[in-house]
Amino acid sequence: MEFSKKLQQLPPQFFAALVNKVNQALAEGRDVINLGQGNPDQPTPNHIIEALQLAVSNPQTHKYSPFRGIAELRQAAANFYKREYDVDIDPNTEVAILGGTKIGLVELPLALLNADDYMLLPDPGYPDYLSGVALADVNFDTMPLTAENQFLPNYEALSPEICKRAKLMYLNYPNNPTGSTATAAFFEQTVQFAKEHHIAVAHDFAYGSIGFDGERSPSFLQVKDAKEIGIELYTLSKSYNMAGWRIGFAVGNAKMIEAINIIQDHLFCSQFPAIQHAAATALNDEQACVEQLRSMYETRRNVLVEEAHKIGWKITAPKGSFFAWLPVPSGYTSESFANLLLDKADIAVAAGNGFGQYGEGYIRVGLLVDEERLREAIRRVEKLGIFANRNSVMPYIKEKS
Repeated sequence: MEFSKKLQQLPPQFFAALVNKVNQALAEGRDVINLGQGNPDQPTPNHIIEALQLAVSNPQTHKYSPFRGIAELRQAAANFYKREYDVDIDPNTEVAILGGTKIGLVELPLALLNADDYMLLPDPGYPDYLSGVALADVNFDTMPLTAENQFLPNYEALSPEICKRAKLMYLNYPNNPTGSTATAAFFEQTVQFAKEHHIAVAHDFAYGSIGFDGERSPSFLQVKDAKEIGIELYTLSKSYNMAGWRIGFAVGNAKMIEAINIIQDHLFCSQFPAIQHAAATALNDEQACVEQLRSMYETRRNVLVEEAHKIGWKITAPKGSFFAWLPVPSGYTSESFANLLLDKADIAVAAGNGFGQYGEGYIRVGLLVDEERLREAIRRVEKLGIFANRNSVMPYIKEKS
């Protein structure tokens, strides 16, 4: 039996291919330092695990969940946004429970757009945004993210034609893969741009809790009128080390939330209720574990930057997320440098071109191994002799126009 045309038009799964390369190297007995993954390396906090254990022991959680999630979790999401961002959320009409935010991001074009409609995507950006494009049979234009503009889209540089035909836009700050952050002023500009051109906005806030140097990333929904045109998607994967639990939520514009809920009524029966109860505990209880995790990533970031600078690799410290976006040395492409690191130094990284055209010239490194492994990775890079001049300054590779 042949695959359907829909399945055949899906883009290659970038991260699956990366995992296969790493697994092959590990099977050969090589000591691979895996900096290519986006999988948190720390365990879920004990109080969340205990909440799951308690919920599992209740036979009521063994039944189907309500289609739109349990009321306790919807209320917890609303409580979380009020406490953390002073944003009022109606738990009944402005919350959609998700089996991880990837599901929401992939299904949203199916819920809001018709075939051949257009959406706007950041470039570089999370590769799985393209899965939703393919499944919904829609088109997309890109918004280049460049170092010259702090990896923020320049709305004024978009052509009138692109602005006119776009119906949905994705943003993601703190950003994967660049580690850049957005300001409230940028979100205000976004709301103005979206209202002017009648574009719905979905802000992927996966790394919202991970900000550095005393700065905290704002929520898109904190900006005046943001709920009139958009939603925000929040996952518990990063803030609470719950990646394998597959739980998150979307909040904001009631009509967009209803669209997500309707399509999920047909696709899912929500998440295992015990996981939802544990997620509510994570959102409602004290948040010291979140700050401890953020502090750990900042320490790792500082180690990476300091060690890289010692060998003449002048990288820019990310402002948020648990990724660093590093320029490749002159003479290499993103892919050739990533291959060199794996083949000659047993270091796995994600090639920047896997995130889009404007990712060329970079690699993405995850801060998801301990400090000593980060130091060891840089020592291995040093032995390659690429950054021989310790006093040199490695500028960002100029992006293609």
